[in-house]
Amino acid sequence: MGHDVVVVGAGFAGSVVAERLASAGRRVLVVDRRDHVGGNAFDELDAAGIRIHRYGPHIFHTNAPEIVDYLSRFTAWRPYEHRVLARVHGVLVPIPINRTTLNALFDARLADDDAAAAFLAARAEPGPAPRTSEEAVVRAVGRELYELFFRGYTRKQWGLDASQLDASVTARIPTRTNTDDRYFTDRFQAMPADGYTAMFERMLDHPRIEVRTGVDYHEARDTIDAGALVYTGRVDAFFGYRYGRLPYRSLRFEFETLDEAWHQPVGTVNEPDERVPYTRTTEFKHLTGQQHARTTIVREYPTAEGDPYYPIPRPANRERYQRYGALAAATPGVQFLGRLGTYKYYNMDQVVGQALAWFRKSGSAQWAA
Repeated sequence: MGHDVVVVGAGFAGSVVAERLASAGRRVLVVDRRDHVGGNAFDELDAAGIRIHRYGPHIFHTNAPEIVDYLSRFTAWRPYEHRVLARVHGVLVPIPINRTTLNALFDARLADDDAAAAFLAARAEPGPAPRTSEEAVVRAVGRELYELFFRGYTRKQWGLDASQLDASVTARIPTRTNTDDRYFTDRFQAMPADGYTAMFERMLDHPRIEVRTGVDYHEARDTIDAGALVYTGRVDAFFGYRYGRLPYRSLRFEFETLDEAWHQPVGTVNEPDERVPYTRTTEFKHLTGQQHARTTIVREYPTAEGDPYYPIPRPANRERYQRYGALAAATPGVQFLGRLGTYKYYNMDQVVGQALAWFRKSGSAQWAA
């Protein structure tokens, strides 16, 4: 059977677009080179029966009611507010940095927001608008806190010094003067009650959607019959790396199941010390709420090789992407979406929003008439 649209990638961008197009009457084929749907948000039960996220922790949060309403068609939710601690000088303290962090590390005895703001201002190093991640942090909180929390972690995560990265990297992590120890402050914070994979399976369970996993589009493209294409894979791969590869950081995951009910006090513990080879440890039962006598953790080791996870935000990389973006814009019948298709680090809700916005503005009119 022929298809009206082929969607490459069964992650958030591809699955949302496929569902929207199918619901609008189009016959959709979804292909993914992995053996499962859900992209990097894929979760499953491990050998011990504990639900894990195969590609690292994914915590859903958003301020957009439209996105919550859409995804709620395919899942119920378990309320969950993520908390992260950083190990500094052998002490676990909240990250993002807040008043509790400052009091614990410096015995500062800061009683209120004003006192914490004055403490940080006294350490901040004023200067022109920051261009790099190092400048962004030092301008805000000073060099000591930069070195304690950001320098080593950034070097491990990106394989580059913070002075070599855009200011946008560390701007994602705020500094607080209150005692709010939640990692995110979005109005809606929750986890899919039955897991992400179940949500994706429901999203793609449509009579006009065919899903083929374990299929590499680039190897099978000549055998696929479709009139249009939504592509959520690597934009540089689509064009045969014509201008060279767009650089990414990847991750290696080390899972361990432990004979204890709980291993750490919060979902994730960060390791800013450069001498520790991994960046963070996540314990999944905090995220999922699962009851189990044992627990599974994952340690993350950043690497230059492997699946593409994080676009590296540097001017030269943006310039290279702009060349690919120009090719993409000039390619008829193909829409590029998602992190890999647009070479931009999006949160999960932002990818859903991008896909819904594209369908509403363009896909519904041009591709689903």
